[in-house]
Amino acid sequence: MSAALGTETPPVSSVPIWKQPMVRRLLVIALLAEIGYAVLNISSMPVYLAADPGSPHKLIPEGRGLGASVIGFVLVAFLFSEAVFKGPMGALADRFGHRKLMLIGPCITTCTALLTLIVPYNSGAMEVALLLLLRTADGIGAAMLWPAAFALMGETVGDDQRQQAMSFLNLCYMLGIALALPIGGVADDWSSHKWASLFLASVVFAGVALAVFRFIPHEDQLPHFGEHSETPAEAGFKDLLHAVRQIPAYLILAFVTFIGIGFPMAIIKLFALTEFQMGESSFGCFVVLPACLGMAVFSVPLSRYGEKIGKSRAVHVGMALCVVGLVIASSGAFVPVLRAPWVLALGGLPLGAGFLLAIPAWMASVSDIDPQKRGSNIGAVMTAQGLGAIIGAPLGSTLYEKLAPITGTDLAHYSPFLGCTACVTCGWVLSLRLLRGSH
Repeated sequence: MSAALGTETPPVSSVPIWKQPMVRRLLVIALLAEIGYAVLNISSMPVYLAADPGSPHKLIPEGRGLGASVIGFVLVAFLFSEAVFKGPMGALADRFGHRKLMLIGPCITTCTALLTLIVPYNSGAMEVALLLLLRTADGIGAAMLWPAAFALMGETVGDDQRQQAMSFLNLCYMLGIALALPIGGVADDWSSHKWASLFLASVVFAGVALAVFRFIPHEDQLPHFGEHSETPAEAGFKDLLHAVRQIPAYLILAFVTFIGIGFPMAIIKLFALTEFQMGESSFGCFVVLPACLGMAVFSVPLSRYGEKIGKSRAVHVGMALCVVGLVIASSGAFVPVLRAPWVLALGGLPLGAGFLLAIPAWMASVSDIDPQKRGSNIGAVMTAQGLGAIIGAPLGSTLYEKLAPITGTDLAHYSPFLGCTACVTCGWVLSLRLLRGSH
């Protein structure tokens, strides 16, 4: 753990974190970006790809009529490219400046969200290939944005505030999902078109790019800028190998835990629409939004509690809360009376609280490893998370669709939640063994 926590002590800031203008700007940008990615990949894309195409004479089809397993692989294209490129993009951010990558990434997704609508319908393999290509481009855009944003936040605040800053970024993640699902659902329901939220996602990403351009100042050249002979790809690969040697515990935890997170990722909205017969806006407004807003209320107290008990213990307690929440959420697999939206929302409370406690401690530790390689190290952890989700997402969507003839529809639909519970439990057990001490 001492290697993972670093040996240097950055300066301590006396200014409260919420009064620092750069922190506020980064939080607004992170919130808008997560709303955009959640609208695109969680709210809009699964529903749009599964929906009936409608009249073949329409310029924009109402949907694509694809199965859940295909939808899972389309999402994997995003996760895979994001995971693969986060290491090299983190290295690029360290070398060429965070602002540049934070600006280019959202611009890419502004275009790909709209290009999705003009992919030729019913063109067989070409349709799927183009959808995969566009989601790959989305992943590259996300890989540009997130390591740079986390690294810039790590450089903006002092050592005493870094865990709290990461908690606020994590809060933006939760709020982004909470707001994206009702916003995307309302856009589709009110417009009566399943592609309306794709337009919305494009507008949001344009707003993110504008916010970066307007509110993130130009960076002076970094002290190590231009001193390296390797190409970005070579440097990113070397930095990834360095992180594997230096922080294997965090990478293992990230990989195992995010396999579980990937399980329900592609089908969570389809699950609610099918199992609970809910509308898109109802699912977002009455299930996701209350649970995530409830978690948001506890974000700051949990970050302070995490600082009090130490990073390792914060991960232990947070992971345990996640397991409790997932057990509640997946209980409907075996108890029919618990197959209800309120049970899913109830499980979301400890689940979200656990992640709000564990992930900031996790990321704060990684950020402290080497101030000159914050982007690279954070990118390596995010790569491990992405690779885990890549494995989990197609497994979950395939079980959701293919397991029904064997186990029955209800158990098949709950199987991704059971897989998630098993993997996160394994991650918690690993955290107890790999992350010891109170630092």
